[in-house]
Amino acid sequence: MTKMTLKYSAVLLLIVSLGFMGCKKLDDMSRDPTKPTTTEPQFLLTGAQKSAMDVLYSNLQNGFIGMHYAQYWSANSRVADSQYQLDEGNNTTFWNNLYRISLHNLNEIILMNQAKQGQPGVANQNAIAQIMTAWIFEMLADTYGNVPYSQAFQNTSNITPKYDDAQAIYNSLLDILQAQITILDASQTSYNTGDIIYNGDVESWRRLAHSLMLRIAIRMADAHPDKAKEIIEAHYQYAISSNKESAQFQYLSTVPNRFPYNDADRALIDYAVSTTLVDYMQSINDPRLPIYARPAAEDGVIRGLIYGLSTSDPLHLSESHYSQPGKQVYSATMPGILMGYPEVEFILAEAAARGMNVGNAATHYNNGVRASITYWRDLSGATNINENTIQAYLDQVPYEAADWKNVIGTQKWLALYLQGFQAWFERTRLQFKKPGGEPLFILPKSGSLDRSVAEVPYRLTYPVIEQTQNKVSYDEAATAVGGDLKGTKLWYNKF
Repeated sequence: MTKMTLKYSAVLLLIVSLGFMGCKKLDDMSRDPTKPTTTEPQFLLTGAQKSAMDVLYSNLQNGFIGMHYAQYWSANSRVADSQYQLDEGNNTTFWNNLYRISLHNLNEIILMNQAKQGQPGVANQNAIAQIMTAWIFEMLADTYGNVPYSQAFQNTSNITPKYDDAQAIYNSLLDILQAQITILDASQTSYNTGDIIYNGDVESWRRLAHSLMLRIAIRMADAHPDKAKEIIEAHYQYAISSNKESAQFQYLSTVPNRFPYNDADRALIDYAVSTTLVDYMQSINDPRLPIYARPAAEDGVIRGLIYGLSTSDPLHLSESHYSQPGKQVYSATMPGILMGYPEVEFILAEAAARGMNVGNAATHYNNGVRASITYWRDLSGATNINENTIQAYLDQVPYEAADWKNVIGTQKWLALYLQGFQAWFERTRLQFKKPGGEPLFILPKSGSLDRSVAEVPYRLTYPVIEQTQNKVSYDEAATAVGGDLKGTKLWYNKF
């Protein structure tokens, strides 16, 4: 972590994070952001939630990294990002925003509440902050591998924190989430305002904690199958069980609280949907395709752009020839999804396929597909999708036990659309193909610009500034993970 990461003052943090935030609704904020000494935990929580979602769904991080590595989108102009050339500014912003704003705000809530121990709602406030913290640290561990954790906010004098082992971080996060599940008390208040995700509802946060434990456990299913089985079997019945219970951050139609990348004020032409996505969805008559992609301006046809195709290649035509992401995807009010119900069902489908006692794999698989289609239908207002449409689709993409990894993997990938980072993590973890075994993903058409990457990056390299401002810890971490390269596999991908 950089000097700025740990020496970032509370004053500057609050100016950055509170100047554009709100309470129960984002546009309700009326507090003066230049007077941070009067702040309260709810404002810090709003800041943590919004800053994390803003960077996870921004054009520069989600668009050029997550959505590219998941191969949902192709670049119309900056094709180097599709060819795995990482923009260091985008990388550093991702790292710094999660540490310097989101995690720091959450840590400040807990520090601020130390003097209020025993007061109504304080334990719930801290537990919610800890659940958010666990979610963000898992994001960092899944993105980079080993990262600063135990010493990240130990004290302001430690400007060179060590990088903790990612596997040890996973184990710690499981312990933390389990503890918060026990601490949360629905008979007590929590955040009366400031919680954009669940409006302070304690039971919803408890469900999310159970669900995050499922996500962590399924990621380690190959590395530690017995532990993954124990966790999933103990928590699956208490996880998110409907689209209404999904954890998401609702953006608004007004500036500055719009979805980070939207076309409310101008046309967005940075990306086209990839041929990988379009061709596969067309081949299975997926009813979500008109929601995921809009017709090409040139002729009204939904058409993808070959992934990683250089602009100098004669096959790369003008942006009007290709389909841009759908109108709902670029909507100012598109929610930022932290974790949705479809993901939970696909986790359980995979768990059942692996022999865990969580119910029937086919049932969970069908539930996941159905939940994803209805989520996007209801969000976009599509009127052409009904029960008959969904059943016909399920009949076309049935669950096949002998091919579970490809069947579940492809549908989970489709369900995670727009959640670029999560879809990328699942792509590298499951290594799935189309049902039947035909490759789904392609290599960048014009070649990779990173010699360490054979097919797709497994991680992001650490921000370059770490090599100078935290060199000893950086060098140790680079050695420990097997080399600070995008082609280096994460610990759970080595099995």
